[in-house]
Amino acid sequence: MQLGANLSLWDIGGEPEVVRDFAQAAEAMGYDFLGAADHVVGVNAASRPDWGDRNTSADLFHDPFVLFGFLSACTEAIEFSTQVLILAQRQTALVAKQAACVDVLSGGRLRLGVGVGWNAEEFVALGEDFSNRGRRSEEQVQFLQALWAEPHVTFEGEWHRINDAGINPLPKRGRIPLWFGGHMDVTLRRAAKWGDGWIMLAYPPGDEAEAQFATLRAYTEAEGRDPAAMGLEVWVSVGAGGPDEWRREFQYWQEAGVSHITVNNTYDRGHHQRIAGRSLAEHIDGIERYRAAVADLL
Repeated sequence: MQLGANLSLWDIGGEPEVVRDFAQAAEAMGYDFLGAADHVVGVNAASRPDWGDRNTSADLFHDPFVLFGFLSACTEAIEFSTQVLILAQRQTALVAKQAACVDVLSGGRLRLGVGVGWNAEEFVALGEDFSNRGRRSEEQVQFLQALWAEPHVTFEGEWHRINDAGINPLPKRGRIPLWFGGHMDVTLRRAAKWGDGWIMLAYPPGDEAEAQFATLRAYTEAEGRDPAAMGLEVWVSVGAGGPDEWRREFQYWQEAGVSHITVNNTYDRGHHQRIAGRSLAEHIDGIERYRAAVADLL
C-alpha cells in the first residue's frame, strides 16, 4: 500500500518555502508520494453568480510540471502524482516532453494522472475543443505512450501526426505510469485498455465502490491484461472521525484491493470532508496524525 499527501496549495499558499516545507515534512514522515491538482485558469465568480462550489480564480494552482520540477530538487525519494492533469486542454507532444523532463530530473519519480476536465472556460482560454475532449484524450494517451517509448515516432491519428521524429530526453524507463481520473464507464474502459491505474473519488467505502472496482477488473481482463496489476487510488481526510475510524477505513480499502491512498485534507465534496484549518502547520499536523494512525498497516 502506497500512502500519499495532497499539496493543498489553495490553503497553505504557493510560496517556494511553504511548498518545500510541506514536501520535506511529508517525505520525512515516510509518505510515498505527493499529489497535486491542475487548473490553468479560473473564472471570476463575481460575474457568475450561479457557478456553485467549483474552483474559481480565487484558488491557487501551480503548474504541476513546474511544481514537481522544483520539488524534485528539494526532496530525495518521494514520488509525484498529478491528480489529475487535464490532458485534453493541452498539446500532447508538449505534455510528453514536460512529463519526460520531470521524470528524468526527479530520477523516475513521476506518475501521470490524467482526466478530461469539466471547465469549458479553460478550453476556450487554451484554444482547445471542449466538445470532443473525451475521444481526443484516447488518442492523446496513445500518442504519449508512443513518444515515451522510442526516440523516433511515426504516428498518424485523427488529431495527431508526427513523421519520424521524437522527444529528447525520454523517460527513464521508456514509459511513465499513466493513471485515469473520472467516474464515467468510459473512463474505466480507457484505464483498462491503456492505463496503469484508476483514481476514484466518487464512492465511500461500500458496495458501490467495490462494484466499480470489479467492473474495472473485468474490463482489464477483457483487454488481455492482468487485473491484479491495475492500481486503485482513493482519497481520505482527517476532517472527520479520529484515529480508530481512519484505521478502519484504511483497512477496508486495503482489503478491497486499493493500492494507493492519498490524504487530501482540503477536498470537500460528496462524502469527503476537509479540515477546518488552512495553515501550513495545520496541514502538516493533519498528515502526521493520519500516518501515525495507520503506520503499522502499511
